[in-house]
Amino acid sequence: MTASNLARRPLLLGLLGLTAAATTQQAWAQQMDIGRASAFIDATGRELVAAINADGPVAQRRERVGAILRRAVDVEGVGRFILGRWWRTASAQQQQEYLQLFQEVLIRNLSSRFGEYQGLTFTLGRSQARTEEDVLVSTIVERAGSPAFGLDWRVAEVGGQPRVVDVIAEGTSLRLTTRSEYSSVITRNGNDVQALLTAMRRQITQLASREGT
Repeated sequence: MTASNLARRPLLLGLLGLTAAATTQQAWAQQMDIGRASAFIDATGRELVAAINADGPVAQRRERVGAILRRAVDVEGVGRFILGRWWRTASAQQQQEYLQLFQEVLIRNLSSRFGEYQGLTFTLGRSQARTEEDVLVSTIVERAGSPAFGLDWRVAEVGGQPRVVDVIAEGTSLRLTTRSEYSSVITRNGNDVQALLTAMRRQITQLASREGT
């Protein structure tokens, strides 16, 4: 998996790459209430739709979307889960750099994609407890001229607040997909975590070039 392949994702994989979003089981200290999780996703979805469909330059919409995602997603928990066993082999400096890069990749990728697609609608569906610690909230996302698709948002209490910890589309978990891809980059480069960091830096450069920032 090359840096360019990591950078070129369709909207659905971009969401999965969210929204790939996850946290470790140890961090889920409280039981997640179904109603609280549903209300959180409903409010977050409304915020995203308002930001995406707002008038103004695309860059401005991206910034608003990025701010919403930073609040909604457990970025650090997701990043650590995705790095998996390689987190323990990475140096403290590599861990810190990885989390910084992961946040920038995630937010740039998602805000770029979301910010470009006006005319979105977001419908809340069924919510159900997945485990004692998290709830799966189903939604339908529609855009004029494109088929509707379903997204299931996995929500858990993180630091006393509801946060998105995974997104599942058509049975595919974002965090597991991204974890496999990142691990592949590392193993193909002699189990060197630094190779992943290099690929992520290149991906950020490509995303910034695409956005003109």
